[in-house]
Amino acid sequence: MSRLWTAGAAALIVATGAFGDPARAQEEQVEPIAMDWQHDGLFGTFDRAAAQRGFQVYREVCSACHGLTYIAFRNLEALGFSEDQVRALAAEYNVTDGPDDTGEMFERPAVPADRIPPPYPNPQAARAANGGALPPELSLITKARAGGSDYVYSILVGYQDAPADAEPPRPGLNYNAFFPGHWIAMPPPLSEGQVQYADGTEATVPQMAADVTTFLAWAAEPTLEQRKQTGLKAMLFLIVFTGLCYATMRKVWADAH
Repeated sequence: MSRLWTAGAAALIVATGAFGDPARAQEEQVEPIAMDWQHDGLFGTFDRAAAQRGFQVYREVCSACHGLTYIAFRNLEALGFSEDQVRALAAEYNVTDGPDDTGEMFERPAVPADRIPPPYPNPQAARAANGGALPPELSLITKARAGGSDYVYSILVGYQDAPADAEPPRPGLNYNAFFPGHWIAMPPPLSEGQVQYADGTEATVPQMAADVTTFLAWAAEPTLEQRKQTGLKAMLFLIVFTGLCYATMRKVWADAH
């Protein structure tokens, strides 16, 4: 299986997980950076160029530790990838299939209908590779964390030197301004120029963080645009229907005294 790996993506995620543990919700909370996401709001739509770049960041950086198992390769066509691109992308992965005629499981190249394979075969293997902790699955991460997209973005850009009077509760933790309690096990996953964008966009840490957050927001709700369009149509229908009902009522009761 051909996969692109980086040292930053291979960093261990222990105890708290990459994007925080909901059990720590009672610890000190820091408001995330408020971003102006294109997909927010009543008329919001996904920035597909950003989401495509974000998928590249996920694939080259995040996928070493984090799964995206609710997304099938063919779903990526909604982001603007062509059928041929999706087919070629899927073929770079192997998936377990079977059983065959002899009752044995086997591996085969993935096809567009397959879901994106996780980095570990099972949760036990993931815990064994990460000091006993289970790296969070990212398909729904923007829905699973308070603050949504803002929180994920803030964590990715929030690494900084710890204040002089701040001591980690145990060795190996990193200071993050937006993580509850500020100490996070995952080292900074992003660094300047870590990926090479095909469209020539400069791969700064804020840019990569915004792109991968946009992609993860899409992964959490691929039907967001359709839902908004359906809601708008329903609202327009109700407005017209209410107007017709009012006009009918006026006509029916026009001669009443």
